Amino acid sequence: MEKDDRPARRTGAETREAILVSARRAFAEQGYDGAGVREIAAGAGVTAMLVNRYFGSKENLFAEVIAATMASPTILTAENLASPDLARTMATVLVRITRGQDTPLDGFLIMLHSSSSKRAAEIGRKQIEQGHQNTMTRALSGTLAPERAALILSIVAGFQVMRQMIGLSALTQADPEALVELITPLFAMLIEGKAVG
Repeated sequence: MEKDDRPARRTGAETREAILVSARRAFAEQGYDGAGVREIAAGAGVTAMLVNRYFGSKENLFAEVIAATMASPTILTAENLASPDLARTMATVLVRITRGQDTPLDGFLIMLHSSSSKRAAEIGRKQIEQGHQNTMTRALSGTLAPERAALILSIVAGFQVMRQMIGLSALTQADPEALVELITPLFAMLIEGKAVG
């Protein structure tokens, strides 16, 4: 009996996942406006028509990719959020994931490279508010929790840009432990809300 060398056919779930993987890579590298549906389709080994059949539009695909990146958080994990010293834990993880030799996280790159697109920013804002901001807000007590959560996310994003993308020498050459010591009280003030109201 002759061996069949044709590749095995993918299931619908496998095809959908291949499209998401390709889209995640394309959006991280080129942003929302730079990544085309045909390019995403080619990366997944499918047609653009099939991408649209699975996701309906590039906007829907972008929203799903952003949601998927937030489903596997690096800083806002359940374990980290349960830490008795949340501020220090978050500062430690933030400093660790922004080392110059490490590749920035996909979710961060996608939002950074897509932020100049008004539509992508709208989609991203909705996903962030429903995802990381909601998670952080629920971890806080006291007044102005949503605002404090948003400020924490802003510090995280700003630090990532300045240390990992721009490579500000004062941050890239600093002793990591010194950075943790500087960031921890900033997070602590926002987490505990002591300076609020």
